[in-house]
Amino acid sequence: MANLSVRRVDEETYEQLRVRAAKHGVSMEEEVRQILRRAVSAPEKLGDMALSLFGPEHGVELEIPERTPHDPPDLGS
Repeated sequence: MANLSVRRVDEETYEQLRVRAAKHGVSMEEEVRQILRRAVSAPEKLGDMALSLFGPEHGVELEIPERTPHDPPDLGS
């Protein structure tokens, strides 16, 4: 595995990173790995992004209405 050192991180950023890592229950080093992994990975799907912003963890519980199947329209005439 590769190693990476980051120098000259300002105190405010360092403190925010420390708090974020504690909130997630991981070390600062693991928090940075997760941030970097997300930053360089493929973008998330729109539905996943919507759930992350508006899902049950954020107090939004949406009910999907039931849909009845239907026959496709006749486009032959």
